[in-house]
Amino acid sequence: MPHLTSISPTRASGYDQPTSPLTAKENPLPRPSRLVPPAVVVAVAILAPLAFAPPATLACSICRCGDPTFNALGKEGFTALGFRAALDWERFDKDEGNPAEESESQVENRFTALVSYGFAERFMLNARVPLSVRDVEASVPGEAAETVHTSGLSDPEVYGQLRLWASRMRAGLGRRASLTLVAGVKTPWGENDVQHDGERADEHAQPGTGSTDAFGSLAFLYLIDGGSALFASTGYRHTGENDFGYRYGSSVTANVAYEHRLGSRLDGIVELNFRHAAKDRTDADGTLDQDTGGSLLYVTPRLLVSLGRGLVLRVGAQVPLVRDLNGFQKERAVANVGITYLFPR
Repeated sequence: MPHLTSISPTRASGYDQPTSPLTAKENPLPRPSRLVPPAVVVAVAILAPLAFAPPATLACSICRCGDPTFNALGKEGFTALGFRAALDWERFDKDEGNPAEESESQVENRFTALVSYGFAERFMLNARVPLSVRDVEASVPGEAAETVHTSGLSDPEVYGQLRLWASRMRAGLGRRASLTLVAGVKTPWGENDVQHDGERADEHAQPGTGSTDAFGSLAFLYLIDGGSALFASTGYRHTGENDFGYRYGSSVTANVAYEHRLGSRLDGIVELNFRHAAKDRTDADGTLDQDTGGSLLYVTPRLLVSLGRGLVLRVGAQVPLVRDLNGFQKERAVANVGITYLFPR
């Protein structure tokens, strides 16, 4: 999160790392007299995509690019001991299907709580619990559109992080580089049999997928200097089948992020997020939904604002740059607002 490197270093979790909004007490930080040129570059990179955000396309009906731990906890999600918590709101706005035949529009507001605990320098455990509110409008030419509104628990996830390697300590900077293995399970505990007018609602209107998924990734963190860092991760998610024979497409993701300090309480992040998803299987016979799956590359600008007392406000948006998708699919930019809190130790 903001302030990546040392102003008053600590040795929490074996990192001679800086005081940041997620590691600091109430010690005020010196305010820089001016923004250095890299800060201007990052600020422009963050704001420009928001001004020119085009309509996007969709790789699958439940997709979001990006690394969830880095998004919610920043680099402290890979270094700090103790409890951390985050709460996020995301808004998805998507269409799929041929408008000349049959199509549906989906708007989802998702609220996700994350709790993380670092047991030791090398191991951390995380749990994510999402709630989903969805409005799905199905349209057929010549007929009145039908709208379905659903809400409920989506699928909780539990995953661990094991640091495989880290560079030696450096004075004033700490461990400059580290490599972390992430592995976990998405549970089938979300609601997947929500009814509408006495019948089970469309699969895409269900708050949960109803399947058990296994996922894993490798994450690399590199501190460039006292005010900037690079982060990269790549991962795979293997999806399962739910009780109704539906299986969302398995996916591969890759993410690269650059974080830079813009001020004493402000950081900027620019990310590239890639996702490739297979087509969804709609029944046990293996029928594929031709309007799902494909590849997407997003640019994701974000701002992190220290609110004091261990609180950090996060604001961002995902804007598509490159798309190679199956069938008829469209998605608009994904909005994300979140807040992160580090419990005092």
